[in-house]
Amino acid sequence: MKLLIVLCALTAFVSARPDDHYSERYDNFDIEELIKNKRLLISHAECFEGEGKCTPEASELKELAPEAVQTSCGKCTEKQKVLVAKVMKAVKETLPEHWEKLRHKYDAEGKFENDFKAFVEKYAA
Repeated sequence: MKLLIVLCALTAFVSARPDDHYSERYDNFDIEELIKNKRLLISHAECFEGEGKCTPEASELKELAPEAVQTSCGKCTEKQKVLVAKVMKAVKETLPEHWEKLRHKYDAEGKFENDFKAFVEKYAA
């Protein structure tokens, strides 16, 4: 269960910086608008799944998703970790079919599942 939208979320916020953290460019992204709008959440999930259109920002974040999943958002700032975890929790709870597609795409073997579950529990509170 790792995935997603770090997918989406990573979705919300990222681009590598020299200090080994992602760009803070999306740190003020309105995450509540995304997670409370099912249509928008589905759109982002489909983007990360490779089945839908992506905004320029989502395309940028989508490229970072594999690394973020594998490292439990290791290059994210603390604020980005909260944003990513909230989006992932929302997708898992609201869109379970998309969650499974994303999980399969970004962690088909389940190697990162436990670490990522702990990450979401810690930061999505």
